This record gives sequence, structure tokens and C-alpha cells, in this order.
Amino acid sequence: MTGSTARSGRRSLLLAGAGIPGLALALALAQAHGAALALTLCDPGLPEVAARQRGRAFAIAAGGRRMLERLGVWNRLGAAAQPITAMVISDSRLADPVRPVFLTFAQDARDAGGPFAHMVEAQALVEALLSACRAAGVVLEPVGIARALPEGGAIRAVLADGRSLPAALLVAADGARSRLREAAGIGWVGRSYPQSGIVATIGHAHPHGGRATEHFLPSGPFAILPLSDGAQGHRSSIVWTERTESVARLTDGGPDAILAEIERRFTPSLGRLRLEHGPTAHPLTLGIARSFRADRLALLGDAAHVIHPIAGQGLNLGLADAAALAEAVTGALRLGLDPGSEDVLRAYERARRFDTLAMAAATDGLNRLFSNDALPLRLARDLGLGLVDRLPGLKRFFVGEAAAARGAQPRLMRGEAL
Repeated sequence: MTGSTARSGRRSLLLAGAGIPGLALALALAQAHGAALALTLCDPGLPEVAARQRGRAFAIAAGGRRMLERLGVWNRLGAAAQPITAMVISDSRLADPVRPVFLTFAQDARDAGGPFAHMVEAQALVEALLSACRAAGVVLEPVGIARALPEGGAIRAVLADGRSLPAALLVAADGARSRLREAAGIGWVGRSYPQSGIVATIGHAHPHGGRATEHFLPSGPFAILPLSDGAQGHRSSIVWTERTESVARLTDGGPDAILAEIERRFTPSLGRLRLEHGPTAHPLTLGIARSFRADRLALLGDAAHVIHPIAGQGLNLGLADAAALAEAVTGALRLGLDPGSEDVLRAYERARRFDTLAMAAATDGLNRLFSNDALPLRLARDLGLGLVDRLPGLKRFFVGEAAAARGAQPRLMRGEAL
């Protein structure tokens, strides 16, 4: 393997996991430091990592978009990024003949500098990040890390094929069931929701106009998120929260039966539907690591936190992690300091922990409030939505929050260089 001499010193970094946050971190550091920092990203699923994302899409808030623009990735996405310029929120029961709209958002460019979010197809984003990482000199190893052993001023990772790589810092971006987190003895606080998230790509006869729709139903939210047009016409992604006990009954039928269930929840104004991809179902959980760091180890993305998808902020939290850790590591390297030191990792944790806890609490609270058919709660939340809809200043505040346009942010999330 090339660069073994550089990796034996402190100017080397290892990443485990080729998800979007891990790839974004590797690219940010590679662009900031070039050959002066040896970067290796390990993931046994690398050959299929992009293909496995087919059919998934994410809502990228304005901060994440600015970061990807700064990294030179956004312009590679082209039509794979669809602006969300409006949002409609309704609250009803499934059998209700009318779904009254309680809240609407329309993007005000004065507040967030353009659309407050884009829907981005995951496969295209991963392919763009992989290509950019290769061009920037990141070593991509299709092998897992079996274990990691801190030793003195470094950490030694033993790969699944028996090789051993030393580094100043190991970043665990290996998912919610992170083996590296468990091996480091970092606790995990969380619980499983009695819900699953169902994801599918739907074609429809009429254009969506960049509008996202969220129907709050007693079993959970049903979100319709606009995608760019495909070869067969207009498309949207749906993220459908349903009680786990009902998922098999709703999704195990043939395409016609699945479409019939989707049509019961969909927006009639989009016309005749067709099923393009999915559905796939995933159990929903809430979890946060007790610490985002250990000796020479930093947790990133889902390895550090998993939240309910009700607000579409899971990936945005992971991108913010990558931006904050890149900033902390870069600051240390430019001062000639150890990038894996406790001070650097403590600074990263301080930058991310409050934001993560606040978002986890907010999404958990929203799910409890809206995935509920109790009449007093229904009346209270519908009154609250109606009040927000009538107060332009408050609506602008919520748009800014959704766009990640407010508060302290890492430089990359502001569109600034490291």
C-alpha cells in the first residue's frame, strides 16, 4: 500500500464506513491538506456502496448544500437535486373524506438564500463523493476494520485481511450498530419506536411543482417529497411511517395492492400513480452515544446518533458532524498539533452534542405529538399549526431552522473554506 511512511506518523487518519458523512469528511480533509495528510477509508461494501443506495433520497438542507458546493460535489449532481420550494402540512385520519391544510411554507429567498432544501437521490450523491475522493487521493480500501488498539500517540487498526495500519485518529462512521463504538466501550442510550419507515419512489401524472407534502396520520407521518423528473415522467419519494405490526400486511402484496394503499394516503392532485422503486421498510429507532469520542476515536453520523425521520434531518446532522470534525482536525494540523488528541476530540464533541440532543428531542416530541389520535392532542396541534400559518415572522423562523440557516455552524456549512 502506498503512503505507509506517512501513515506511521501523526499526519494520518483512518475512516471506517463509506456512508455519505464519512465520504464527505474524507473529501474535506483531502482537499484541505492534500498529500500532507494520508487518508484511508475502509468499508467491505465499497464495491456496491453506491448501487445499494438506489431508490433512496434525502432532503439536504441549505447548510449541507453549501458544504457540498464548497467541496465541488454539488455541481456533479445535476438533475439528481430537486429544489423544495414549498411545503404543505395536513392532519387527519386515514378515512377522513377531506384533509384540511393547517400549515403551508413557501420559500423566501431573503431568509435562506434560495430553496431551504433539495431532494437528492442517494445513489448519485454517493457516486459523486466517491469520484471526488478518488480524485483527491483518498485511499479507498474494500475491507473492514476488525479491531482498533490505541497505543501511545497513535491508534493501530487491524484490518479484516490481517494488515495493520497506524493512524493519529480513527473515525467510526460505520452505522448505528457500530462495532468500533461497542469495542471502545461507549454506551448507547435509546429505544425502538413501535413504527417502521417505508420508503418508495412513486411516479405520478401531474408535476409536483417543487412542493413537499406531509400528511400527519394516527400511525405516523406520510411524506411526499419531490424528485426531479425521470425517463418515465414526474416522480416523488415517499417516506411513510407506519406501525411495525402493520407493515407486512401493507407491503407484502403485489404492486397493485401496494399502490392501492399508497393512493389512500397520497395527494389526489398529482394524478395517476405508478410504482418505480420499493417499497422497503426499516425499523425506526432513537439513539445517542453517551460520548462521541474515545481514545483516538471519533464517532460520526449514525454511529453517534439516530433520530426519527419525521423532520428529514438525519443526514443533515451527519454532514454537520463531518464539517465540525474536519474543522477541528484542520485547526490542529495547521498549528502543528496532534489531530487525534483529547483536546481536538473534546472540541468536536462540544460542537456537536447540543445540536444533536436538541434535534433528537425535537423529532421525538413531534412524533409523540402527531402520531396520536387522542382528540385533545389533535385539537391542540391543529390550533398550533393554524397559529403558525397566520404569523409570517414565526413561519420565517421555522423556514430558517429547516434550512440550517441560523445559529453557529461549522465553516463548511456556511460555504466557507476550512
